[in-house]
Amino acid sequence: MRLQQFYKENIYANRGMTLESDINQTNNYYNLHNIALVYKKPTPIRVVQVEYPKNKIKEAYFNEPSTLDYTGIYRGKYLEFDAKETQSKTSFPLSNIHKHQMEHIRKVLSYGGLAYLIVRFATIDRTYLLLGTDLINFTEQYDRKSIPLSYFDSYGYLIEMKYAPRLDYIKIIDRILNTKEVN
Repeated sequence: MRLQQFYKENIYANRGMTLESDINQTNNYYNLHNIALVYKKPTPIRVVQVEYPKNKIKEAYFNEPSTLDYTGIYRGKYLEFDAKETQSKTSFPLSNIHKHQMEHIRKVLSYGGLAYLIVRFATIDRTYLLLGTDLINFTEQYDRKSIPLSYFDSYGYLIEMKYAPRLDYIKIIDRILNTKEVN
């Protein structure tokens, strides 16, 4: 097998999954150490045809648009966030966020929950937490199709990659909650 073919089959096939894998490992760590309870929400589907006795789904359809990828609770605060990955070195395409997801972020915030994105710029190996309020502010202030990296540098929180927990985003949530409690 040629190197290009190997790269295409093994790297491109799993593109976007490395961030989710890192978040899932992190969430398992948080759960095992009684830090936070956060889990990946299943995508709602309607099963139409099943192959028995293997119990293999042969045909299914999305029931409704899914909201955000992850939900949980930490320090009595409801959390909901989405994981997004981009290959761009300079910006994050807003087309990666669907209209119903923006509406859902607004709704979570209106009930006092904490909604945010975890965005990985894969090519430059940087991962940010961007609060839903900052995402909404950007879309309301600027008529752009993407969020520049400089906006993440100014308003986002760079998440440090470690061994365990892999992406310690709860450390950032702590800073945010402590700031809000003081204000």
